[in-house]
Amino acid sequence: MVLVVSEEVREAIETRRPVVALESTIIAHGLPRPRNLRVALELEEAVRGEGAVPATVAVLDGRPLIGLDKAQLERVANDGGVRKLGHRDLPFAVAARASGATTVSATARLAALAGIRVFATGGLGGVHREWTVTQDESADLGLLARTGITVVCAGVKSILDVPATLQRLETLGVAVAGYGTDRFPGFYLSDSGHPVDWTLRSPEEVAEVMRAQDALGAAESALIVANPVPEAEQLDPGLHARVLDEALTACAERGVTGQAVTPFLLDHLVRHTDGASLRANLAAVRGNVRLGARIATAWARG
Repeated sequence: MVLVVSEEVREAIETRRPVVALESTIIAHGLPRPRNLRVALELEEAVRGEGAVPATVAVLDGRPLIGLDKAQLERVANDGGVRKLGHRDLPFAVAARASGATTVSATARLAALAGIRVFATGGLGGVHREWTVTQDESADLGLLARTGITVVCAGVKSILDVPATLQRLETLGVAVAGYGTDRFPGFYLSDSGHPVDWTLRSPEEVAEVMRAQDALGAAESALIVANPVPEAEQLDPGLHARVLDEALTACAERGVTGQAVTPFLLDHLVRHTDGASLRANLAAVRGNVRLGARIATAWARG
């Protein structure tokens, strides 16, 4: 098998101990150095603190790695040549012996292949604004429609078209539940302004849904557990609305289109909120990682 699973992760999977997959794009491309490495180590420690095994995923020299040691984490954090890999890029990266950090779609794909059932991340990709013109939609959605993994996230970023994303997930048959809420979170915000149909209130309830998916033959698609950032740690909604509106206007005025839109908007949010959006981002990721470990523990109890 092309996958390289660390000894710690392999033993945990084989003995049904809880394992949580973690993406590496946040390390390589989401945070400035040296903060990125500190956060990577912190997130792994948070998983261990909840009694689970972290499995950070990346591709190094063409080898998809499930579970990184410290030297490998340092390489992902510090090597400027590490690419950003979606699941469609994986065959190219393996064949070319390239190195890359895995996005949500690539992490979910590789983690599921390794037999990991729980994946914790920040936020999902989704349907972009002006989709009727651009047809721009994240590869995350289609991949999750055919991958049996539970994804703990803080919803989707508010720069996206949230209602269209929810509609697309429904069309694709991807199960979505709010964790402790009947509202879909907006990543930086506790509430995107849109409802969800189902609410789960404990890791044990999430694990029961996962078991029901298996019993019903529905585990070929993902379960999204949308865990809102605490209100005390969210980006101020008024500031968020103002800065996002300014960012969208600047994007249109400068003619930014296609794949350049998302990084442009995110960079604008970070710079014009004095880093508050980044702090909300990290608060969301930390909460998701801890919850992911608790869900993995409940699932492992079987």
